[in-house]
Amino acid sequence: MRRVNSYPSSCSLAYTLTAMSERSVYLAKAEESLLGAASELAQGRYNNSVNRAYYACFQAAIAALQHASISPRGGQSGWAHAYVQAEFVGRLIHQRKQYPDRLRQVLARQLTLRHLADYAPEMMTYLHASRAVQRAHDFLAVIRAEVTPYAC
Repeated sequence: MRRVNSYPSSCSLAYTLTAMSERSVYLAKAEESLLGAASELAQGRYNNSVNRAYYACFQAAIAALQHASISPRGGQSGWAHAYVQAEFVGRLIHQRKQYPDRLRQVLARQLTLRHLADYAPEMMTYLHASRAVQRAHDFLAVIRAEVTPYAC
């Protein structure tokens, strides 16, 4: 029988998540979404893969905005999709030049593809999903390098 180690109470998941900064939580969510996108791609669930690839980018963009001390509009607690896209492109790419111009269309392209995958009466193909996963991988790699420059 296989023995499962349990976390000591001081290392519980709730403790770990509260000890993490919001930016770190969103980056961790982005990493998890990217892993989910790749897994769904491998399993042939292309609509789900496209969905998770979009959310990997969306969550990574939130981490980038938080790293730049940009908060949700009007003190709201949630991040609106249009706001995240506009602020990431407008402020972090165009104004501050913090990220390369090649990332400018990623969020918009991923969102359009996610809308097709989630709401249109058509199925995503391997090509759609594999490209979405690759874009998400590249997007996240750039943001990860900026947000956690000293991480291993």
